[in-house]
Amino acid sequence: CADIGARKIREEIDAMEVLGVSPVQRLIVPRVLAAMVVAVLLNGLVSVVGTMGGYFFNVIMQGGTPGAYLASFNALAQLPDLWISEIKAVLYGFVAGVIAAYRGLNPKAGPKGVGDAVNQAVVITFLLLFLINVVLTGIYLRIVPSKGL
Repeated sequence: CADIGARKIREEIDAMEVLGVSPVQRLIVPRVLAAMVVAVLLNGLVSVVGTMGGYFFNVIMQGGTPGAYLASFNALAQLPDLWISEIKAVLYGFVAGVIAAYRGLNPKAGPKGVGDAVNQAVVITFLLLFLINVVLTGIYLRIVPSKGL
């Protein structure tokens, strides 16, 4: 958002349009796709580190047995949990990228306008991601039966 906003107030975006280069194709699309890929990769990393951290805490710190940890993990976790987390990650990356790009392309004049656009992008993104999470989790819990309990 800040980079695109700075380019906008320096009239680089207008110059690109004059040269016949689409700023959306050249700047926005690659950034949104990158945000989606990074969100998916980060979600995978967090899933692996969280599982390993739970194993370490349970087995090493608390003196539990590896078999008990794996049995309880297998009893509670299921593959659809991973799929919904990846779907959410893709949507989060898309929404965050699009909102940042939109606010970056439409700042008010001057550096203060760019700063305000960045702040607005953060707040709007947070609220929309919270809403998306609530909706998708509600749908997921209705469709996929809980395992274990």
